Amino acid sequence: MKHIDVIDRTLPELDKDLANTLLFREKAAFVSTIESFGVDRIELPAIRNKKEDTVICKTLAASLKNCAVSMAVDGKAGNVEEAWEAVKCHPKAMLTVELPVSTVRMEYQLHLKEDALLARISQLVGAAAALCGNAEFCAQDAGRADAAFLDKAIKTALEAGAAQITLCEDAGDKLPEEVAGMVAAVKGKVNVPVFVRLSNGSGLAVANALAAIRAGADGVVTAVSGTAVLNTEAFSDAMKVFGGTLEAECGLNGTLIHSDIRKMSGRQNRLAPGTQSAVEMTDAAAIYLDTESSIEQVKAATALLGYELSDQDLGAVYDAVIGVCKKKHSIEGKELEAVIASTALQVPSTYHLENYLISSSNITASMAQVKLNKEGEILEGVASGDGPIDAAFNAIDNGIGHHYELDDLQIQAVTEGKSALGAALVRLRSDGKLYSGNGLSTDIVGASVRAYINALNKIVFEEM
Repeated sequence: MKHIDVIDRTLPELDKDLANTLLFREKAAFVSTIESFGVDRIELPAIRNKKEDTVICKTLAASLKNCAVSMAVDGKAGNVEEAWEAVKCHPKAMLTVELPVSTVRMEYQLHLKEDALLARISQLVGAAAALCGNAEFCAQDAGRADAAFLDKAIKTALEAGAAQITLCEDAGDKLPEEVAGMVAAVKGKVNVPVFVRLSNGSGLAVANALAAIRAGADGVVTAVSGTAVLNTEAFSDAMKVFGGTLEAECGLNGTLIHSDIRKMSGRQNRLAPGTQSAVEMTDAAAIYLDTESSIEQVKAATALLGYELSDQDLGAVYDAVIGVCKKKHSIEGKELEAVIASTALQVPSTYHLENYLISSSNITASMAQVKLNKEGEILEGVASGDGPIDAAFNAIDNGIGHHYELDDLQIQAVTEGKSALGAALVRLRSDGKLYSGNGLSTDIVGASVRAYINALNKIVFEEM
């Protein structure tokens, strides 16, 4: 039986529409769930915001243990290095150079003639192959390309070092026999794997995928939803029925797909600017604010996250949100939380961190000793916990003699390198109300401790 590779393209498809941009924790959940489906490779969204997206994609790539990872490179040379920086931590990382090969898209999308496009293919594929040794050329709109030029484009990519070719049928207007003919023609001229990416705009993606496999295709590109790409669930079901006839199999776990894909679908609807009023937002993941957002929308968004802000704090948060949006066009839930933590309810510090000592290993429980200064009085707490951060938080509670409910903890790197600066955001709940705190340090534990104390000071100030 021939193994058919399955490449998941869910995140890039969702990322095409800013209204569908997921929060980081949701992207991580998607990646984990999709990997469990048995796909062979997961495509990550392209880099938009170099600093933020690179950190996110690095984390997502590093989390993958059982499948490969790839990232697309568009028509700009500088994006090759950016994309590689985001995925190179994975031992099976691949860079995909995506360029249109049909006349209509080549000339009207990139404003390039055939010779100029061939030169672009050679340049980008060569750069990608030099970095990762595993470059892929994705021929967009291959279904509408001139056959002779498609051959030239593929030959150019192979000479530049491409290790795989993907043929895209983007228009959704090809019948199975036409897709099969395109695949067979290419397979007869190359000695590298040939994949297909098929639109389901006309409902023929599954039939076209099966025809492509019969014609020799080595893999398919799927997504868990939408019509732009072959549906994962539908392809899995089709292979279960027709795989034997085609003498082909894939690694998709149909049972898991059927049980988990419904849970994922609820996360895919996002609030686009101007489509709903803020009071209609019912999920924190739906938060989307931009420069056109009103103060009432910001108020509703903060309430959605669980915060009750005074008019003064709301005004400060609103000004900060608009300031951020002017620089990066929009912000979502995770960024709004950071704005609230750094802007709202800035209070005098009742508790100051003196020092902390953490002991952690893989054979004993973590232990923490934290010393705080409260208006000249030294408070010291010692506690164990499930990991160094949990132990540190327990030690703080032990030292102050009070336990607050930890609602959320978010950690991310904000710079690169061995001495990277880490940022932590902590949300504590007191009497049903949320208080957020943030902290920065080259030590993630230190950043978390500082964020916890920052939130604690806000609680104490309001309870005075």
